[in-house]
Parts: sequence; C-alpha cells; structure tokens
Amino acid sequence: MHTKTSHNVWSNSNLHTNLNKRENRLRAAVLGANDGIVSIAGLVIGVAEVTQSKSAILTAGLAGIVAGALSMAVGEYISVSTQRDTEKALLAGERRDLRDHPKEELSGLETIFEDEGLSKKTATKVAKEFTRADAFTAHAEAELHIDPKDLTNPWTSLLASAGSFILGSTIPLIAIMLPIGAFSVPATFVSVIIALIIAGTISAKMSGANILKSTLRVVIGGTIAMVVTYIIGNIFRITGA
Repeated sequence: MHTKTSHNVWSNSNLHTNLNKRENRLRAAVLGANDGIVSIAGLVIGVAEVTQSKSAILTAGLAGIVAGALSMAVGEYISVSTQRDTEKALLAGERRDLRDHPKEELSGLETIFEDEGLSKKTATKVAKEFTRADAFTAHAEAELHIDPKDLTNPWTSLLASAGSFILGSTIPLIAIMLPIGAFSVPATFVSVIIALIIAGTISAKMSGANILKSTLRVVIGGTIAMVVTYIIGNIFRITGA
C-alpha cells in the first residue's frame, strides 16, 4: 500500500499532466477564436467596401469561415499529432532505459522526489513503491510528465480550434449583416474590438502574461488587419467605379 506521502507525489504528477492537456485545449480554442474574429472581420469589411450586396458579403463570409475553420483544424491536428508522436518516442525510450538500466532509473526517480522536497530516506521508499506498483507509469509521469494511458489527443485540439474559429468568426459576420446601412462597417469594427479585448484578456490570464499588454497586442493587430482590408476594399471600389 502506498504511503500518504507517495500518494501526494503521484497526485501532483497527475495534476501537472492534466493541466498541460487542458492548457493545450485552451490554447487551441483561444487562438482559433482570435483568428476567426480577425480574419473574417477583415474579409467581410473588405468585401463590404466593394459591394453593398448583403448576399455577396454573406457568401464571402461563409466561404471564409469554412475555409478558415478547415485550415485551423488541419493545422492543429498536424501540430498535436506531432506532439503525440514525440510523446510516444519518449515513452519508448523510457521503456528501453527501464529494461537496460533499472538501477540508474530507480536512482533518477529518487532524485526527482528529493528535488520535490522529500528526505532521501522517504524519496527512496516512495521510488521503490512506485517501481513495484508500475515502474513505467511512475517514470513516465515523474520524468516526462506524460500519462502513458492518456496521450495528447489531436482530435480534441482539432475540435477546439475549429469550433472556436467558427464561434469567433460569427461575430463580425453578424455585425456586418445587420440592416443598419452605412453603419454596418463601424458596427463591425466596434464588435470586433470588444471581442478581441475579451479574447486577449482570456489569453493573458491563461498564460499568466500582463493583461493590458497582451490585450493591446491583440487589439492593435486586429485593428491593423481591418484597416488594411478596408483600404484595399476602397481601392478596388474606386478602381471599379
């Protein structure tokens, strides 16, 4: 039976692993939403400056949403699949080390527990208990922070990224489609800036960054994108006049 101390060490390792997985999903969701907000806002504003046809704007917006969501989904799937492959390679290496150098691996596990604040005697006892129970899982979680029974899932990141992109992109599309005539573009600007402030704040809190600086970067970047596409739309409208 594991001691209370060994249970706490094991729980802390599991917590670290679970937090990493949650952060991956949150990161994909925040990036997807931010990309959806900015890219579709730029697209519909640019189109709105060329034509006042709501059907044309809606068609362009929907096409952009589908293309953007698929692009985000594929990119996130490839990225996280690569991470999963890396996890598998690390676990395979850990299996080899446990098979070929069991004493060295046990000593390494003891050192990890000592670094976490356990006395040498307790660290040795905990390391031996974990090794007897499940050496591979103990080393994978303590050394690599990987749960071999719950590897990174590219599908959850794919869905988080694509879903948040669609959610974020609907904000500028709905705003530009409002029946308010010449005020539709200003309304889109305002709605996008508000959405970017929210996305920037969430991203900063998630990463522990300075909220003001992080939010300003997101808002300034999104504003530049909208202004550029607004200017390009005006150029094409003048050229085609």
